[in-house]
Amino acid sequence: MFGIGWLISSDRKHIRFISIAKLFALQIIISFICLNTSGGINTLKKISAFFNWLMLQAAGGVDFVFGGLMIKPGGSVFFLNVLMPIVFISALVGILNYIKVLPFIIKWTGWALNKVSGMGELESYFAVSTAILGQPEVFLTIKEQIPKLTEQRLYTICASAMSAVSAAMLASYMKMVPGKFVVVAVFLNILSALIISCIVNPYVPEKDDELVKISKGNDEPFFQVLGNYIVDGFQLAITVGAMLIGFVALVTFLNNTFLAIIHVSFTDLIGYVFAPIAYLMGVPMHDVVKVGSLMATKLITNEFVAMGTLHGVAATLSAKANAIISAYLVSFANFGTIGIITGSIKSISGQQGAYVAKFSMKLLVGATLASVLTGTIVGVYF
Repeated sequence: MFGIGWLISSDRKHIRFISIAKLFALQIIISFICLNTSGGINTLKKISAFFNWLMLQAAGGVDFVFGGLMIKPGGSVFFLNVLMPIVFISALVGILNYIKVLPFIIKWTGWALNKVSGMGELESYFAVSTAILGQPEVFLTIKEQIPKLTEQRLYTICASAMSAVSAAMLASYMKMVPGKFVVVAVFLNILSALIISCIVNPYVPEKDDELVKISKGNDEPFFQVLGNYIVDGFQLAITVGAMLIGFVALVTFLNNTFLAIIHVSFTDLIGYVFAPIAYLMGVPMHDVVKVGSLMATKLITNEFVAMGTLHGVAATLSAKANAIISAYLVSFANFGTIGIITGSIKSISGQQGAYVAKFSMKLLVGATLASVLTGTIVGVYF
């Protein structure tokens, strides 16, 4: 990972080794506590159980609206059971944001992260906030700063946005992959994105240009804000559903086409391309093609498509392979996210949006390396 990052680095002479060492040490500590101590393991179980409980609460609203639908015994509707609960989780995020709980957590966690890593107040704040608020809403919290950012700082915040996932998605992810890997990946991804940025995009943040103003919330009436979050959550679920229909159908089409022509499926073919990376991450040799295929599927389509595929083949993979690929998939690093980020930045500043478009492929490589780093660290404990 360091080698690839060094090859595409914008300033190889000033790679920030000290910050890398501090962030990596923090990753090792967090992953050790979470995956290798009884207290950490029990805490992850409780967090997973809490999100499962939230899914049951969300089912109340889903059943009220869609309860009349007939589903065959033992069957499941992905849209209802996995995507629709996003509406409820989004509402909870809105409430916590409105009563200033989330801004408080984000501010002080970002402050502590900056003190440890020296990455900059803005970068540290954004790295934490994007793991909670998601896209494109998170960019609005620093909309006053975005037009003033250098191209280097812009890369770092965009890399953080691609490497993280929003809190509203966590419960849905846990329906497809073990909850403990989802939670650990959320923590590690925050640090992985900053580590990769220290290699690919090294710089020292300007002391006189630190983040001094952060959006302090919304002065709109509570129920108006709540309604906005609910609608946003529903639109997100619809968007994800539409993307899944299109991408899964496209992959099915490619698989059948490749099978008819060369007798090898498209997913198997790209699995061989990513297999060496999977092997270097620690995936056992007999699982590298399957894991490589899932890695490529996530990059080309999105994490939901890959998680859905993993859910069907997890029983055929070793525990180590399951741990690595589960953690790897918990991020927004894919081609589609580039468009979302570029569009979000461009809506705030046309010039900055053009910068993002210029380094978009470098951004995708960096975010993917961050996911690889997260998956590799988790695999150490299995």
